[in-house]
Amino acid sequence: MTSDRGPGHRIDLHAHSTASDGTLSPAELVRAAADVGLDVVAITDHDTTAGWAPAVAALPAGLRLVRGAELSCRWFGADPPVPLHLLAYLFDPDDPELVAELARVRAAREVRGERIVDLLRADGIDVDWAEILTGAGGGTVGRPHIAQALIRAGLVATTTEAFGPDWLGERYRLPKEDIDVFHAVRLVRAAGGVPVFAHPRATRRGRVVPDELIAELAAAGLAGLEADHEDHSPEERAHVRGLAAELGLFFTGSSDFHGTHKTVRLGAFTTSPEAYERIVAGAGGVTGIASG
Repeated sequence: MTSDRGPGHRIDLHAHSTASDGTLSPAELVRAAADVGLDVVAITDHDTTAGWAPAVAALPAGLRLVRGAELSCRWFGADPPVPLHLLAYLFDPDDPELVAELARVRAAREVRGERIVDLLRADGIDVDWAEILTGAGGGTVGRPHIAQALIRAGLVATTTEAFGPDWLGERYRLPKEDIDVFHAVRLVRAAGGVPVFAHPRATRRGRVVPDELIAELAAAGLAGLEADHEDHSPEERAHVRGLAAELGLFFTGSSDFHGTHKTVRLGAFTTSPEAYERIVAGAGGVTGIASG
């Protein structure tokens, strides 16, 4: 689903690099964004800002970069708690409270990854933790990196298969320590950022939170909802758009690009200029938008 808007209006606000679990480096990501004709792209790696500087340094002429991150969160109002993701845009990367929380989550991801590898090895599956760390290249370690090890071992053919119930989707899936979602919204706002709920209605990913919870988050400072996303059905997209209108939030559309870890392409879903301008106007962390 590509945008049919005119020049200057192709805006993709959710993309990952090798700073977390994408397959393109930050420099390659911004060049790829320019190559597909995007005017604005956001770098939103999981729980890290490590890709910001190299992306800015490589920014092609005519492309604007929104610096952000995708925060690993959890809603503790259900049993078991529901994992969810919060996109945070244009926050201060040196805010001490947010920096400390992101460091804690990255460390927990690494511990979880090593424990998953231990479970696999206990079942006789030959995957190597040191090799997985090398494959992550210093980025935030995630299940896609373990999936790549399973592919290299010839045990699965694709990342999608590796995330199935026989592998990392259920049998070898372990919980990780996430940020309470209300705390995350407050941290992002305190750091001058703009928080947007990522793929909030994606039932194909598992459990979703009730609309009442999203209304509470809006009252706590949530600014927008990601509506147009490959993991939302047309009905789910329409529901999210309607909910955003009801709550006075903006809605976005984004690819959630991960390179070859996913089939979705950069610019597959796009955000309106109006929503983009609301993000820019609402930010007080990073000064301005990096522009090539």
